Amino acid sequence: MTVTIAGTPVGPESPVYVIGEIGLNHNGDVELAKRLIDVAADAGAQAVKFQKRTPEISTPEHMKSMPRETPWGTMTYLEYRYRVEFDREQYIELGDYATMRGLHWFASPWDVPSVTFLEDLGVVAHKVASASVTDHELLAALAATGKPIILSTGMSTIDEIDDAVSHFDREKLVLLHATSTYPMPPEEANLRTIETLRRRYPGVPIGYSGHERGLQISLAAVALGATVVERHITLDRTMWGSDHAASLEPQGLEHLVRDIRVIEQAMGDGVKRVFPGELAPLAKLRRVVPQDAPVASVTG
Repeated sequence: MTVTIAGTPVGPESPVYVIGEIGLNHNGDVELAKRLIDVAADAGAQAVKFQKRTPEISTPEHMKSMPRETPWGTMTYLEYRYRVEFDREQYIELGDYATMRGLHWFASPWDVPSVTFLEDLGVVAHKVASASVTDHELLAALAATGKPIILSTGMSTIDEIDDAVSHFDREKLVLLHATSTYPMPPEEANLRTIETLRRRYPGVPIGYSGHERGLQISLAAVALGATVVERHITLDRTMWGSDHAASLEPQGLEHLVRDIRVIEQAMGDGVKRVFPGELAPLAKLRRVVPQDAPVASVTG
């Protein structure tokens, strides 16, 4: 099955859909967010994603008054959440910029008012963050939009995923295997879950949202059939913020997209055949050649 996002097909028969997850790595700075959009566009990604919160609603009660050291001084966790949120005009500016750079843009809404906020801006899809898999009120609001839904499955049991999937039209749903450890060690990647999800939800495109350092695990996910790859992006992994260490810098994202496209070409169709490039070595090296074997002229 193929899901279409703003005219772009996402599924097993289509190129891997690469999402640059900006998240909160913009640190509340519109110009920094634009530079990250440029990183995604220059690397050849198809989309960028943000996170949208109504902090008073989405911040867990026990976290609101917790002190947080920030570049702007010590503040409560709730104050920090407000500090890094973009308002409507800022999102319009960023959405227009992403569109101008040829990218889709959308966000993970963390509460129902944020769904309304994003719908008003005309996003082409919605993302369900792993933390929201069990938020049935939010899932119902997202389903009601009728937009394509990309659902991450980190920190979730299979029963919780089943419950979340039941809210959505499977013809508009993409599932992402994820492990929500930042950064994620290889032993927690559990990439065979991609096939587990594919078998459990037939017809639903299965992708991968990675939080590891480096490229190897994401590339292995593509070789295992991931139709979407989402990675956090940053200008510098040493920047302040909780997600930068698990993010790709510009060259890393560029190499990821490049190598994904090579893997796509290399996967082939599974039909064993003799390729044109093999004919000359065959003629030179094979001593016993069946009468119906392909032939090539050999010089030198």
